[in-house]
Amino acid sequence: MYASFPPLHHVWWLAPVSLGLLYAVMTVGRPSVKSCAGSGFVFGLAFFVPLLPWIGEYVGPLPWLALAAVMAGYLALFGALAAVTMRLRARPLWFALSWVTVEAVRSAFPFGGFPWGRTAFSQVDGWYLPLTSVIGVPGVAFVIALTGASAVEVIGRLLHRPTRTARSAGAALAIAAVVVPLAAGAALSRIGSPLTSPAGTSDIAAVQGNVPRLGLDFDTQRRAVLDNHVRETLGLAAEIDSGRRSRPDLVLWPENAADAPPTVYRDSAESIRAAVTAVGAPVAFGTWIPLDGGGTTNTVLLWGEHGGFADDQPSGRYDKHIVQPFGEYLPWRSFFRIFSSYADRAGDFRPGTGPAVLTAHTRHGDVVMGVSTCWEVAFDRAPAQSVREGAQILFVPTNNATFGKTDMTYQQLAMSQVRAVETGRSVVVAATSGVSALIAPDGSLIAESEIFTPDVLQARMELRSGQTLAVRLGPWPQRLAILATVVAFLYALRGRISLDVFAGRRGPATKKEHDGQQAT
Repeated sequence: MYASFPPLHHVWWLAPVSLGLLYAVMTVGRPSVKSCAGSGFVFGLAFFVPLLPWIGEYVGPLPWLALAAVMAGYLALFGALAAVTMRLRARPLWFALSWVTVEAVRSAFPFGGFPWGRTAFSQVDGWYLPLTSVIGVPGVAFVIALTGASAVEVIGRLLHRPTRTARSAGAALAIAAVVVPLAAGAALSRIGSPLTSPAGTSDIAAVQGNVPRLGLDFDTQRRAVLDNHVRETLGLAAEIDSGRRSRPDLVLWPENAADAPPTVYRDSAESIRAAVTAVGAPVAFGTWIPLDGGGTTNTVLLWGEHGGFADDQPSGRYDKHIVQPFGEYLPWRSFFRIFSSYADRAGDFRPGTGPAVLTAHTRHGDVVMGVSTCWEVAFDRAPAQSVREGAQILFVPTNNATFGKTDMTYQQLAMSQVRAVETGRSVVVAATSGVSALIAPDGSLIAESEIFTPDVLQARMELRSGQTLAVRLGPWPQRLAILATVVAFLYALRGRISLDVFAGRRGPATKKEHDGQQAT
């Protein structure tokens, strides 16, 4: 399963293979709830331990291994849930629904959840990816789990019932389980995002200014980070003036690019004014804004209209809606301080409210831009909200500098590629230190930067309107999957529950009654 994820995502087909193998382990012989929970836990450790070492890049292995163990605990829950629901007929169906249910739970609870490593994020090069525009990220997870489990179920039936009729029926089921979703994905890849339509193009530049040095203390060089992005933007302006580049309609800087806020520091405002004026286009950038009641917001400001910089005031503002626990804020601070000296370095950011779009007034008309800042791109509701509010393109400002040269940035880039397909929108990823990228609505990379290297990516990006079926349906398919799983779980337990209730009402059984119950 781990090998199907970035940066090893070229073997995307290992995702259904891995879940098929897990299904085989959980259905061989007469599996118990305990053994299936154990299988799920081992699977979880083998997946999350190699997936998440970036968590402990500069803070030591304890947070990394603790988080991996907690995530493995969710897969133990999956094993127990699947063990019960698979007592019913159509075992692969309940296996897949249980998988989707537990992915949904761990993506929401506790502290807002941890959606990293969701099955669909492994498919940036896969044939399942186009299905995301129709059935969303949970739906793709369901299809992958169902494909792997169904294939193993068919193989098992053929091995135990090697008659001609069984072989024919098994072959038909195998084709339906494996070929149909892949064929549907191939068809969607040709026709594009259903229910969306072109709305023009816009010349957009993403600036990656880089950070002074690796490590957690990059934020002590806030002014240097801002200067880096100003310098790269002035270099872009020089290339425009010399005719080597076209003038962009919009320039995008990453999260934390201006962490010396221009609303607080006059010299920061002057530097940004110089960059906006030189490039002749509005600039959107990440910063922070102090709140009157305490705390701060992780904010994206849009500054300048048609290349102007009026009254030192932004023309648009987005405050990050989904803030990251244990990074931007620390829940139970007094408790977690016991385990790590880094606890007090967590921020005190507060979630924002309001629209998730910014409207840039460019030389060639307005561009409505949906914003999902860093952590938010992992959550289904963030990009979906901005598309429902009219976003023509998605902007993902991010700062991965605190995770060094790890796989984290590539895993997050894959999420942005999946969101492009899910929403039918082009996506611009602007990162302080990389990887920045320009992504087409089909999830393909138009341009990509190197990590920890200053760069400017520029292209004419497609704008789109309308909503894909995945966006229109929103969370309802996932909710129905959870409901079906819970009902199936209770239904599968009905006999045991009835017996326990009956025994409880009768009181202690006599030896004769006990022998009769044992025989029953």
